[in-house]
Amino acid sequence: MQIAIAEAKAQFAELIRRAEAGEAIELTRYGRPVARILAADRPVSRSLIGAMEGAFTLPDDMFDGDADIAAAFGKSLAD
Repeated sequence: MQIAIAEAKAQFAELIRRAEAGEAIELTRYGRPVARILAADRPVSRSLIGAMEGAFTLPDDMFDGDADIAAAFGKSLAD
């Protein structure tokens, strides 16, 4: 889509919505293209829960002093 800069000022919010939806908006001055509004690349969001899975391992003797905590971790790994 092409639109004059002066007209784009009045429709800015709508143009941004359309760009977010994937449409390329070309701004013109005196009928010549001068700029484009495009959607920004967004990183794929991941849940923080489990984000570090596989990044490190805990030593087997880490919870020797607290059997309840060790059992809780052992149970969650089995699920």
